[in-house]
Amino acid sequence: MNDPNRVMFAAVAFAARAHRHQLRKDGTTPYVSHAFRVCMIVRHLFGIHDPHVLAAALLHDTIEDTATDYDDIADEFGTDVADWVSALTKEMRLPEREREANYHAALSAAPWPVYACKLADIYDNLTDSEALDSGARVKTIRRSEAYLAILQPGVSAETEAAYSLTVARLAEVKALRPV
Repeated sequence: MNDPNRVMFAAVAFAARAHRHQLRKDGTTPYVSHAFRVCMIVRHLFGIHDPHVLAAALLHDTIEDTATDYDDIADEFGTDVADWVSALTKEMRLPEREREANYHAALSAAPWPVYACKLADIYDNLTDSEALDSGARVKTIRRSEAYLAILQPGVSAETEAAYSLTVARLAEVKALRPV
């Protein structure tokens, strides 16, 4: 799929279908809004316009959180997008400690499009955490700090601004008074 508009429309539709019955942690917001916001952060805040990277941003949680598998994404969007989404996916069948270790290893070895999507995911989760109670916000902050530490050594020219913006967002959220 090479037509940029077709890639984006197909990814929006795919993400909407895949996440159609899911809600965010607040229990009322459709989960797909997170996928849309992550894509918007990648494009409008981080300034990345590649339609395949934007598709990966839209699809970043589909393998992990829905019945979608690698082949579904590869068939529709190609192996690059499927590889990037796969690198953004935790293996939920593993015990948490092993799952997180595998995920951290995959992230640290990933190419820049994965970094861009993960940074946008962190940015959006931090923004969402403002509406959560202080315990949930602290958990999001700690998880974000851990991911940023993993990503920092691999920051490239393509993701330097995204990394800086996400670190600044983390500082803003940390400065909030507890609820």
